[in-house]
Amino acid sequence: MERANLRLAHLEKLLDSPVKTAENLGELRVGVDLGTANVVLTVIDSQGEPVAGALKKASVVRDGLVVDYLGAIKIVKELKAQIEEQLQTPLTKAAAAYPPGTAKNDARAIANVVQGADLIVTDMIDEPTAAARFLDIENGAVVDVGGGTTGVSVLEKGQVIYTADEPTGGVHMDLVLAGRYGIEMSLARNLKENPEKWSEIFPVIMPVCEKMAEIVRGHINNFQVNTVYLVGGTSILPGLKEVFIKQLNCEVIKPYNPLLTTPLGIAYFCK
Repeated sequence: MERANLRLAHLEKLLDSPVKTAENLGELRVGVDLGTANVVLTVIDSQGEPVAGALKKASVVRDGLVVDYLGAIKIVKELKAQIEEQLQTPLTKAAAAYPPGTAKNDARAIANVVQGADLIVTDMIDEPTAAARFLDIENGAVVDVGGGTTGVSVLEKGQVIYTADEPTGGVHMDLVLAGRYGIEMSLARNLKENPEKWSEIFPVIMPVCEKMAEIVRGHINNFQVNTVYLVGGTSILPGLKEVFIKQLNCEVIKPYNPLLTTPLGIAYFCK
């Protein structure tokens, strides 16, 4: 986990302060994460070290489904061009991800978006499994709390033995906040993402957090899970980890930057 956190911190720094380089970086591996709230493109070298990343807030995907195909392609192309300018090298291939349980046609739509951005898709993987690969997990469960869905992967001896996905995530918190304060969804999301408001809004969204944890407990009850790894952009919210600890009655680990964990893991599957 220490090595993973160092890599996450390094990628976070690259997002804030991109480094231009013309050095020979060798074979690059690219990950594309089409999320409900963000589109993230990550690049790692052959040793798994982050060399670049780009992120854009977007609403081109809803609950794992591409709802704005052309808009999604445009964003991935923009992020790709941005990184190519920084690294002074073309990006040619990438891995992409989908929520567990996604229908083949819906997963294919995600692959088509990446191909539409002039990238060869080398692999498709479900999101929590990608995070598990990056975190190098042998046993336990990865819970990816995204904007529209919460994905679960259970691992034994390094192998994924069970996956599931539920339609609950950050958007459902936004709905509750919008109803409570009588505001539009966009304003509710801004409220949720404002650190200064977290202590005020958390009691309002507590029932949503408890529901998420209860759903996860139902999925992992039949397995011997002693540790849950909490990833995904929504899990950044302070207090969510503590709710999961109370509901699941096991160790819950949250990486340094949960939002970037899955995107980095996807890049590890780029062959």
